[in-house]
Amino acid sequence: MTRPILAASLVLLLSGLSGNAQELKLTFHADPKPLSKGAVVEDWPRFLGIRDNATSKETRLLGKWPAGGPGKVWELETGEGYSSPLFAEGRLIYFHRLNHSNLIGSGEEAIDCLDPETGKRHWRVKYPVTYLDRYGFSPGPRSSPVIHEGRIYVTGVTGIFHCLDLKTGTILWKRNLQKEYNIPTYFFGYGPSPSPVWNDRIILNIGGRAAGKGEGVCVAAFSIKDGSTLWEVKDQWGASYASPTITRLRGIDCAIVAAAGESRPPHGGLLVIDMKSGKVYDRFPWRADKYESVLASSPLILGNNRIYLGDCYGVGGVVLEYDQKLKSRVVWKERWFGMHWMMPLQIDGHLYGFAGRNIPDTQFKCANAATGKILWEDDMQWREGGRVNGLFRGSLLQADGRVFCLGEDGVLAELKVSPRGAEIIQKVRLFAARSSWTLPTLHKGLLYVSQNEHDLLTQAPPRIICYDFRGK
Repeated sequence: MTRPILAASLVLLLSGLSGNAQELKLTFHADPKPLSKGAVVEDWPRFLGIRDNATSKETRLLGKWPAGGPGKVWELETGEGYSSPLFAEGRLIYFHRLNHSNLIGSGEEAIDCLDPETGKRHWRVKYPVTYLDRYGFSPGPRSSPVIHEGRIYVTGVTGIFHCLDLKTGTILWKRNLQKEYNIPTYFFGYGPSPSPVWNDRIILNIGGRAAGKGEGVCVAAFSIKDGSTLWEVKDQWGASYASPTITRLRGIDCAIVAAAGESRPPHGGLLVIDMKSGKVYDRFPWRADKYESVLASSPLILGNNRIYLGDCYGVGGVVLEYDQKLKSRVVWKERWFGMHWMMPLQIDGHLYGFAGRNIPDTQFKCANAATGKILWEDDMQWREGGRVNGLFRGSLLQADGRVFCLGEDGVLAELKVSPRGAEIIQKVRLFAARSSWTLPTLHKGLLYVSQNEHDLLTQAPPRIICYDFRGK
């Protein structure tokens, strides 16, 4: 009789966890400065911004930072995950995990709609999920939503795909991709964000597996109207942790998908797919020969017919060029210019990024975009308070002709970069929290930074912090 009693106790405990709403504290600090006259602003509706390359055209940003860093406008405690705060049509959308139980991984994924200048919540949609990370990382979502013309498209860590109304949070349609396509848990759950919306459709790197022998559905296009399937691409390559993008190659609109799921032996690479028909034009293998390797750095479009793809586990970076038939040829390969998760910035014919797999072997590097030649590398470390500090595997944001970087333990820096080297112009520690891997986002002169774990010094819980980044 002990087993039924234990089972009943476990059910009661989990019911209590899921029934109690997780209280998230909102702290308002100060009104931001008014926007400068003539300041250019733009939305940030998906993970890497409107151009899918971590750049913003916002201007009149804060110049010299105060001694303690940019002033806080508000901060909001959050659940778990690595999703980016996103902005469109005057709303902030944040996707995270609430009420997590470490016993069997039960909890809820939540989509919150907030006021960007106050942090106050307009609405919340949540649904139950069960997921435990096998390596002990956060059980929250790895992907970020996509906002487009009054709708939100979002995929969670277990492959549940929702379309929501931006104003009300009403669920317009949903699909359980894990169940429909037999998507495995993979190393860190289901992770790729949806693509930008193209006409009447949106693309997902599904990474499903066939029930028997054969190839599962690797990529699929879904109708934004009702979620119905428009086309499918079958392939043995699975779902990576990189976000698909859409670009025009040789006059043809194509989905660019870095596809690479957990597999023995490891396989994966870059797919170029016709947006209208689902025809695969090109399939370029690019994956390290290690079982525990992933592709997480999104493809970077270089001009009209070139694409950069990076891998930090062994093969490094590659630039491909596509001919009139959209077949690729290798322009260059560079073993030591592979990114872990953050794509490099492209500035004046050069690529700047944090190359390497882990903290000890990661350097900030510059490569010639045309040849792949590495021009310099810098550890970007310094001693302070008796310990070594650094940017380590930083996330890069370009705006107002400037480069900003969030180091993975909470240091915000402004960098001056050129083919001759890199310099830290100013820096400040925002918090001391590991796994600060989420790219900061910029909207109407306000900078939004995600602290993904507890602050090791202050014990502040995970949170979004809104900073006044408006200049004169």
